[in-house]
Amino acid sequence: MMNKDYSRHKVLMVDDEANLLDSHRRLLRNVFDVHTALGGEAALEKLEKEGPFVVAVTDIKMPTMSGIELLGKIKELYPSTIRMVLTGYADLEMAISVVNRGDIFRFLTKPCAIEDLTNAIIAGIDQFKMTQASQELAIMRRLNDGLEGTLQAFTRLVEFRDPYTAGHMERTSKLAVLIAERINLPEEKIHGLELAARVHDIGKIAVPAGILNKPGTLNDAEFALIKAHPLVGADIFQTLDTEWPISRIIVEHHERLDGSGYPNGITKESILIESKILSVADVIDAIMTHRPYRKILGANEAIRFLNEMKGSCFDVQCAESGISILQEENIYSEEAF
Repeated sequence: MMNKDYSRHKVLMVDDEANLLDSHRRLLRNVFDVHTALGGEAALEKLEKEGPFVVAVTDIKMPTMSGIELLGKIKELYPSTIRMVLTGYADLEMAISVVNRGDIFRFLTKPCAIEDLTNAIIAGIDQFKMTQASQELAIMRRLNDGLEGTLQAFTRLVEFRDPYTAGHMERTSKLAVLIAERINLPEEKIHGLELAARVHDIGKIAVPAGILNKPGTLNDAEFALIKAHPLVGADIFQTLDTEWPISRIIVEHHERLDGSGYPNGITKESILIESKILSVADVIDAIMTHRPYRKILGANEAIRFLNEMKGSCFDVQCAESGISILQEENIYSEEAF
């Protein structure tokens, strides 16, 4: 238990015996960041001026303000502080009552061996850290729910303007997840990839609809506008505060291993694995669906193309996973999408 470093965690010891507080400070100062307060009122003043404290340990019987009253105020004012009692045998029944009301984490009786006191405070610090981690996780979940709602709103925005692009992003997202699962990408990375894939063509909102839906061949100027869409999309999400590299995945989804992709012509290991997966899913959906300038080419053509381009343009493992999905699953049935 003592192999962890607890020295940065602030612990407040409260008692009306100055000698006992001095002893606690001397014996515990090499393990924790120990502060002491002579009585309840001094403890509240120290909490206000020097807090927050991770753990507060108090006696029960003290003049002016009892430990019971102090614990109640700490619970109200500093609910995240772990509250503990160190009391005499005569106060045992009272301490048990406090425990049963949920006001404290643990109680100890005087005299208390320094090892027992140390271990109890360590348990309190661990409880504090576990509670903080749980709260942070809950916050992250709320943020992620908000993020997913934001991304869905962007998808709907594109759908109103260009229904094909919105449908393409949704299908490509599902394909990307299937490929990621086959190459054993960690679950958290898969979730970030799924979110990025759902908006990977969001930059096309800056491309005139006439160009997006042009039935013939694009001229150089028109194609230059199309090629700018990863940069536009990445810029939209550049300031998005998220644990996943959504902006980077968006900007890289048309990059190729040999540097022939766009917009930056980066190569091989410079490209995120999530981007490599998305590029394969993106090209599969492009071949497997109708485009304004051509009809559906079908699974055989998608397989042929991936076999031809794997290792040069596309990551081999990602491309082969995409091929196996096309061979084994009827992914473009009405039930699949």
